[in-house]
Amino acid sequence: MNRTAAGIKFERIPKDYAELVRETYTLRPIHDAAEYDNVCEIVDVLAVNESRLNHDQSDFLEALIALVEQYDRQQPPVCDPAITGLDALKFLLQENDMSASDLGRLLGHRTLGSSILNGKRRLTIAHIKKLAAHFKVEPGLFL
Repeated sequence: MNRTAAGIKFERIPKDYAELVRETYTLRPIHDAAEYDNVCEIVDVLAVNESRLNHDQSDFLEALIALVEQYDRQQPPVCDPAITGLDALKFLLQENDMSASDLGRLLGHRTLGSSILNGKRRLTIAHIKKLAAHFKVEPGLFL
């Protein structure tokens, strides 16, 4: 596979499934961070050009995504002490296009969301349980 300083060029990605496997990545479980990075680079190029993919390229992208997800599930959770429970909550709200009012309604009182996001109120155990269930994450994320 020809790479540039910026990585793989979409124009150089094979169109045929067998060629994709032969020239980009042999479909097998990802074993280490280097393989993971390589596969993610291919996924990024394909995903950015998703509207231009043919059927074989689209199928190959789906297979790579499944391998990445499998690898991600097998990795230990990232524990960065610089990331707080509030940071995680703000990220989840942003990713789910939710406002402070939406958070408050989820937790039982519309103004509660703003107070929590501004640091005036802390999450209770009941709040954490509701958030974990709503976002389908481990409750420890918010601690």
